[in-house]
Amino acid sequence: MTSSFKRPDGRKVDELREFEAKVGIVPNADGSAMYRSGETIAIAAVYGPKKMHPQHSQNPEKGTLRCTYNMNSFSVSERIRPGPSRRSTEISKITEWALEPVLMLDKFQNMVVDVHINIIQADAGTRCAGINAAAMALAHAGIPMKDMVSSVSVGKLDKTIVVDLSKEEEDYEEGEGPTDIPISMTHSGDITHFQLDGKIDSKQLMEAVELAKKSCEQIYEVQKKALKDSIDLTGGED
Repeated sequence: MTSSFKRPDGRKVDELREFEAKVGIVPNADGSAMYRSGETIAIAAVYGPKKMHPQHSQNPEKGTLRCTYNMNSFSVSERIRPGPSRRSTEISKITEWALEPVLMLDKFQNMVVDVHINIIQADAGTRCAGINAAAMALAHAGIPMKDMVSSVSVGKLDKTIVVDLSKEEEDYEEGEGPTDIPISMTHSGDITHFQLDGKIDSKQLMEAVELAKKSCEQIYEVQKKALKDSIDLTGGED
């Protein structure tokens, strides 16, 4: 890892953007959370478990996780068209795949858990921020979980592996151009989601995974604290 590499915002190669997490921010949801990474802000709200409709979509063996990812039209400087897109549909499905392995959905036959993720401000890393917010919202809703999921994007700028790309870094065009690797993993270290956009050799790929693991540990601690703080607040009420 090249420690002398200068990133546009001055961060070290293994340094996350400033980040924070909160839960319980959508009062009418069964569970909710906010995750912010730099200028990217994701809000997730959970509704359910509830009876799945239409009936032919019900699974008699287990419940269904249904995620809906949406970038608000005002989340970027150049207004985007509101409503579903091919990208939002893809990220919705990726989010389901990242979270399903830790959910004990076998307790909710014929039911559905809806997770609505809204990106209200975007500066790269939106799918990872959405997954982090959704994992906390599910825990806040009391959905039985075997583990927590944390997500981060690792990238390669020219020949240097860095963590938590900003928009400026995503648009990096020097050398081989940018490589973006969003990774989600459990606290115990199991990878639940892995994507690769760009070029990277096997040695640097292993370096990227190790960097993601260390970064997800930091994210997990913030997720855990946000959930613990919400329990302490609830427990303190008469």
